[in-house]
Amino acid sequence: MLDFNIFSDKMIKKTLITPFNTKYNTPPFSNIENEDYLPTFKEAIALARKEIDLITTNEAAATFENTIVALDFSGEQLDRISSIFFNLNSAETNEEIQKIAQEISPLLSEFSNDITLNEDLFKRVKAIYDIKESLDLTAEQKTLLDKRYKSFSRNGANLSEDKKNQLREIDKKLSQLKLKFGENVLAETNKFEMLITDENDLSGLPEGTKEAAKQMAESKEKEGWLFTLDYPSYIPFVTYSNNRELRKKITLAAGSKSFKGDALDNQENVLEITNLRHKRANLLGYTTHAEFVLEERMAETPEKVQAFLNELLLKAKPAAEKEFKNLESFAKDLDNIDELEKWDGSYYAEKLKQKLFSLDDELLKPYFKLENVIDGAFKITNILFDLNFEEIHDIDKYHEDVLTYKVSNASGDLVSVFYADFFPRAGKRNGAWMTSYKPQYIKDSINSRPHISIVCNFTKPTKSKPSLLTFNEVTTLFHEFGHALHGMLANTTYPSLSGTNVYWDFVELPSQILENWCYEKEALELFATHYETGEVIPMDLIEKIKKSATFHEGMQTLRQISFGLLDMSWHGQDPSKIKNVKGHEKEAFEHVTLYPETNETCMSTSFSHIFQGGYSSGYYSYKWAEVLDADAFEYFKETGIFNKEIAQKFKDNVLSKGGTENPMTLYKRFRGQEPKPEALLRRAGLIEN
Repeated sequence: MLDFNIFSDKMIKKTLITPFNTKYNTPPFSNIENEDYLPTFKEAIALARKEIDLITTNEAAATFENTIVALDFSGEQLDRISSIFFNLNSAETNEEIQKIAQEISPLLSEFSNDITLNEDLFKRVKAIYDIKESLDLTAEQKTLLDKRYKSFSRNGANLSEDKKNQLREIDKKLSQLKLKFGENVLAETNKFEMLITDENDLSGLPEGTKEAAKQMAESKEKEGWLFTLDYPSYIPFVTYSNNRELRKKITLAAGSKSFKGDALDNQENVLEITNLRHKRANLLGYTTHAEFVLEERMAETPEKVQAFLNELLLKAKPAAEKEFKNLESFAKDLDNIDELEKWDGSYYAEKLKQKLFSLDDELLKPYFKLENVIDGAFKITNILFDLNFEEIHDIDKYHEDVLTYKVSNASGDLVSVFYADFFPRAGKRNGAWMTSYKPQYIKDSINSRPHISIVCNFTKPTKSKPSLLTFNEVTTLFHEFGHALHGMLANTTYPSLSGTNVYWDFVELPSQILENWCYEKEALELFATHYETGEVIPMDLIEKIKKSATFHEGMQTLRQISFGLLDMSWHGQDPSKIKNVKGHEKEAFEHVTLYPETNETCMSTSFSHIFQGGYSSGYYSYKWAEVLDADAFEYFKETGIFNKEIAQKFKDNVLSKGGTENPMTLYKRFRGQEPKPEALLRRAGLIEN
């Protein structure tokens, strides 16, 4: 096998456009230069066009194989290059890559439109769709045919020529606007620095947080302690700092990202994105963008989403208001705070939690060394699904922090390649996500295995301490690892139905259900050991974790509902009358807000989930999937959280099936019934057990 490090510069482009001559066919990251991307994309698009031409000019009558299957496997190298480039644009970007993204996105948008608006191609797809009842298709094939037909009908294939041209212009503009939105948010995140030079201003902060801030300052050749808007810096500061003014300063900075009327402001981008989405939906015959999106979701309609959110709101709001009043009284008694502000919430909530449960993250963190938590996720997965994880050092990676693993089954067969990227840096956007560098599929009787990645922003090791996670970071790791399992265990024929290619309000089930193991004694004892002594986490701490699990659940649920309502307010109506982003947001939050309004902040301008990512008209899906995961985990608990039979049913009917069938069909096959919301309400403590 050739070592890709010996390729000449002239061969790099060819290496990207053909199957990679690397172990497991993994991306040759270190040999990719930024200047390779644009010409490679152009060549890959040209090759993909030729593949489409072969389908449309085929003189044989259209069949499922020569049209639907051929279409699903077309553009494989383009998809791979796209996954590499756009994953790096999220996890390891720079100004040059961002500029290239602005050039590439319109090309990809135009190519996508050229496919969905290709009349000859649509005729062949429609010819098969019209006779589908007479074809002897499997459930997966029926789903693929339906998905392929809708990819045309829902994206303009039935439009007149002038409307098709309008659609092309809208899609091109949207691709650029979404990129710009994300670039502005990342630039704002990187721009803010709060340098503290007086040690008294560090009062209340844990030693590890102070050491990390000192290290951050040193890395930028500054004296003192440097705090940023990266979560491992921001969250501990607003949670523990006794300095209310500094908490206010960093909270307002986080809340005002891209809302300052300067070059990085996103207000016009928000208005333009929502208006273009609405126009696009209207062109396609839908009343709103939400109606268009939800047609392909479990929820089905905006009305059902609103009803779902309102039903939760009825249960959560009274509990949230009661919790907030208790928090206000606590802050008043403790520090004579007359009015609780946004920068007080995490601080006093943490103090109240310590008082009620004698529990805080600093007490727990020594038991959650990052390496041990990773090992815990691996052990739990091994017990449930017979997966083995072996760290490997013979494949290329895009940054030295990235860990790489070979995942195999009990027979030693390759299941997946797994990348894990855990620490913040300037070129990485905030938050946590799972993604794929290569999907799973079966072609020519070969089951081609996936390459899966999770990306997080956890506390980095310091000179004296390893990376010690907060309990929230532990559940975040398990959440993303649950998504990763959905990708790794995929076992479908067609790439477009593989792994996480499912309805958006079903995709969170595998991730959210795995979080449940973080609260169970049997699971915690597998990995929660003190990083210095090796002592297993004491039983009393486990009990406190479980008891504190529903702490402020009403407020947390109300917060999630508010985000879902904001999303629907932007996408569930005609936004053309909205002229003021802040004013609209204030109206959307009117009945779900607890804290006093702050004029300097605006969530919409940095709400990347719905304006850059894929959650427009879909933010409700986190709560929707919680109903599924709470109901599903109750099934596990009935017979034991490590019951192999239930785990196998979950693997066979959910994790391996991807989007091959309707998600409710898959869920009922696993659970034996439709999910019941009572399980979630019980877990949240919002109704009696």
